[in-house]
Amino acid sequence: MINTLSLGNKTFHSNLIQGPLAGVSSMPFRLLTWRYSKPAFTCTEMISCKTIIHQSKHFHERYLSKDPEERPVCFQLSANNPHELAEAVKYVTDDGADLIDLNCGCPVKKIRGKGAGSKLLSDAGRLYDLITAMKQNTHLPVSIKIRVDGNSNEKFNEEIAQAVSDAGADFLIVHGRHWTEHYETSCRHDEIQFFVERMTIPVIGNGDVGCLQSLKNMIATGCAGIMIGRASVGQPWLISKLSAEYQNQSFTPPSSKEIAAIFIEHVERLAALLKSEKFAILQARKIAKYYARHIDHKNAYCEAINHCQTMQEFVRECESYF
Repeated sequence: MINTLSLGNKTFHSNLIQGPLAGVSSMPFRLLTWRYSKPAFTCTEMISCKTIIHQSKHFHERYLSKDPEERPVCFQLSANNPHELAEAVKYVTDDGADLIDLNCGCPVKKIRGKGAGSKLLSDAGRLYDLITAMKQNTHLPVSIKIRVDGNSNEKFNEEIAQAVSDAGADFLIVHGRHWTEHYETSCRHDEIQFFVERMTIPVIGNGDVGCLQSLKNMIATGCAGIMIGRASVGQPWLISKLSAEYQNQSFTPPSSKEIAAIFIEHVERLAALLKSEKFAILQARKIAKYYARHIDHKNAYCEAINHCQTMQEFVRECESYF
């Protein structure tokens, strides 16, 4: 069902959540999601604790900025050192986080090589210490986001469930794939259901939710909340659409012209956040295909965006094709 969601000492009006997305979930994306979807909460990109502790004001603005119009935001951290994590947790608690999540699912070699991300799934003792460090240094709800066993030989589901319970996390987010599996592998709803049945804390299901049937499939696991990820890129209204469809309510998607205006605002806000028109245009090239899902001449449009060098050129192409 779609209903309220209680996590730790906070209650949210909805149980549909906008998940963290590397290279996407900065303030402009989150702000548009709030405006058009009003989820339970949104998430930052994964942020290294070392970045929080040691980096410059520029890096802090890039990853930690939160617009006054945003509502609850979960700050997702990456770490494998409990002392660094404790310091970072204190920082983001004071800096405006509403919830704090530890990433234990990232499959990127660089992250795993540091003993962080999905590497923590093979070290339940270290994971226990990290969750404990979080709980001891914030009053905010604390979670971890994990992957599942899948068809691998890494049978960690039971051990991770026990560590999470023993350490006192407030909720658990489960992406229904093993860290070696890509999007061609379907979300493993049965393994999400394992955690739902095993845990006494709320479990949030994540993976492949982008249409009404996929939402129903996730709800059928019994999970307390549903986290929607990459399907929202280029359509910040998606959570509102899914919620309306699930409740048999009407939903009118934005027109092509409105989508163009949303994309332009997204990139303009990126330029302001990054203090660089150039870097904003580079990001625009990566997400153009998502905003162009439903337009004619999608390939030609994306090719035109790839050749844009300035904001003026970008705006001209958006207004021309949409």
